[in-house]
Amino acid sequence: MNENDLRKLTEDKILYLVETSAENTLKGFSEKAWDTPLTAFSSGADPLYNSYKTIVGEKFWTPVEIMQKTFPHDTFNEDHLTVISWILPQTEATLSDQRQETELPSSRWVHSRHYGEFFNEFLRREIRDMYLSMGIKACAPALSPDFAYQESETTGKYSNWSERHVAYAAGLGTFSLSDGFITEKGMAARIGSVVIDTYITPDKREYTNHLGNCLYYAKGTCGACIKRCPAGAITREGHDKQKCFDYIRGVTGPHAQKLLGTFQTPCGLCQVRVPCEKHNPMAQR
Repeated sequence: MNENDLRKLTEDKILYLVETSAENTLKGFSEKAWDTPLTAFSSGADPLYNSYKTIVGEKFWTPVEIMQKTFPHDTFNEDHLTVISWILPQTEATLSDQRQETELPSSRWVHSRHYGEFFNEFLRREIRDMYLSMGIKACAPALSPDFAYQESETTGKYSNWSERHVAYAAGLGTFSLSDGFITEKGMAARIGSVVIDTYITPDKREYTNHLGNCLYYAKGTCGACIKRCPAGAITREGHDKQKCFDYIRGVTGPHAQKLLGTFQTPCGLCQVRVPCEKHNPMAQR
């Protein structure tokens, strides 16, 4: 199977699972957790991945590092590795509920963070296992037993694999004032990825910098997410990770536990009732 066939197979598989799988559900609402996805590909040799060790944190995995960790008895050429990245946009029903909230995430949003992420994990396993069944080594970094949150003196809290930074490398969008990720389908979404040991031509990054889709950074306008944050974690200087973390752990997490019966970490109030909620505000419309 050539690389174009593999690209189409992957895109079609992700779309098929989002559209038809019973796993893509908000339990308790009898409706889909996620809308039509976006999928793109980056090269395991993209220089961005090494730069993330400085930008994100020194323990950030490059694609070759996580493949080597997953398959310790094999060797890998980063030029041969491909990282598949996808965007799962929130549904209109979830967005509509979330727009009404000002201090706590809506019930649908809480369920999407919990059951919707179950589907994202299912999707990671399905795409990984599809490649493994073809004899192509593959791994889902976010499912690795070594996936963990780290602390950096310069960048603060970070994880050793960031789905947003992987999506940026694949050309799926850019970052925002709130540290969210603005795609062509907006910022209200979840992201997933899988690394495979076969070459697929990477997608081009059409933007010129990592903040190019954000109206505040591109034009000096907007800042709507500042008003939407109940924790005061977003200002014109950017996103205060610690304030955000404290609000989620201390306020929205316990709220989610009351709804779900288990602790979860939703918020997402800054992702709705903003110009980048459902589309890229810098795109020509």
